[in-house]
Amino acid sequence: MKKIFIPLEKISKQNRTLLILVWIVLLIVLWFAGTAGEKHLFPNPAQVAKGFSDLYNEGLVTHIFHSLQLCFISISLAIIVSLFFAYLWPVPVMKPVSEFITKLRFLPFTGLSYYITLLISDARDMQIWILVIFLTTFLTTSLIAVIRDIPQEEFDHAKTLKCSRFETLVQVVILGRLDYVIDVIRQNLAITWMLIVTVESIVVASGGLGFLIKNSDKFMNHGRIIALQIIILLIGLGLDYGINFLRKALFRFSKI
Repeated sequence: MKKIFIPLEKISKQNRTLLILVWIVLLIVLWFAGTAGEKHLFPNPAQVAKGFSDLYNEGLVTHIFHSLQLCFISISLAIIVSLFFAYLWPVPVMKPVSEFITKLRFLPFTGLSYYITLLISDARDMQIWILVIFLTTFLTTSLIAVIRDIPQEEFDHAKTLKCSRFETLVQVVILGRLDYVIDVIRQNLAITWMLIVTVESIVVASGGLGFLIKNSDKFMNHGRIIALQIIILLIGLGLDYGINFLRKALFRFSKI
């Protein structure tokens, strides 16, 4: 029991699960206790349950499908573009271009989206390309960091095997780091999922979870807002778990 209060102490998997359950129970108790009176800032469990019911009746499943579809299309296009720039980063002539892409992640979201709306009229395409542009900057940054961290010994090993420069690029940088690429995608998926809600709340014509949040916020329906936050969190955690499971299944001997 004392171990759980000692920094850097390792505990068993069973105790870790027990601790998580205790914290969840405490959180629920605090929720009920903190929202028991007539006046409370946070919606009580009954209001959130009603929010779930109302959302379901208004086509929640369809909106979730729209958001997931937008997520997968955007992340797929962003992965293709990011891999292109990241794998060309070791080539001297393309290095400035790839590094320039990474600097664009500091651009404000609203300013760039204004110009995209001028170029693209379809609401769905607009959402997709806003996400692709922003995701590409973050993904390219993470992928280049993975390539930078490749130990020199792996390049030396390829030289001893008489590999050419292009063979080294393929074997060490591309094939040798596929498991890292999946992990980078998993990490950036959280950014994607967060941005999707923002983009859908800006361009509301195509629906989605962001559209539902904006509508709930407009009418100050806090029960629905918290219900949507719980749904978004659970879907995000599910996607994260799914990609991590896929990485471990495909690369059983991965070191990450």
